[in-house]
Amino acid sequence: MAQNEIEIVVSRLKSALEAESASTRLQTAMAAGLRPADHYIDPLVERFTIEPDFFVRDMLTWALIQHDRTRTLGRVLPELTSVFPQARAQALHTLSKLGDQRAWPAITAELLHDAEDEVARTAWRTAANLVPEAEASALAKELSSEFGRGDYTTQRSLSRALAALGDAATPVIERARRGRRAAVRAHAIATEQLIRNPDLGFDVAIAAAERIVALRGAPLVEDVEQ
Repeated sequence: MAQNEIEIVVSRLKSALEAESASTRLQTAMAAGLRPADHYIDPLVERFTIEPDFFVRDMLTWALIQHDRTRTLGRVLPELTSVFPQARAQALHTLSKLGDQRAWPAITAELLHDAEDEVARTAWRTAANLVPEAEASALAKELSSEFGRGDYTTQRSLSRALAALGDAATPVIERARRGRRAAVRAHAIATEQLIRNPDLGFDVAIAAAERIVALRGAPLVEDVEQ
């Protein structure tokens, strides 16, 4: 395809991705994924910052992972340092779906401790998905400093990330069970129970853990089992 033809196609794609109808934008992103082309990657990533609809953003990610892996990775990585939280979160989500360990070095401590909960939650999930086995313990230690952070959704995300790390998370969970803050102890106990029983809902686990901490003040395994 000639350069001028590519420019016309890209211009049309951008216009369609800016349509007022979310359904139109979703169908446009889907079409770009069904017929991948290198020149679609930039317009799809550019929507990370401004796309207001969750389902359309998810389709942007789906479309991108249909494209050349190396080109997509190279274009998405710079978005991790965007000043816009939504762009950082969507880039992390895309990297998680891409599943390419070459992205691992870009999952920085700054992202894992991002002030925006949505960014941090996505960074935890992505890190747990991409971390090399030799670095799993170090990641678990980094994540453990977030015990007790945020609301139900945020705490559940951290617990799931630590559970995905398996045995590497055990030492930091045990230390957190004996932490000074009640919220940290309860969160650690709930995480431990989720690892032992993956079918246990987080709402059940955290409610039981909070009762243990409130009534006994001792985050011991024996308390949970009684």
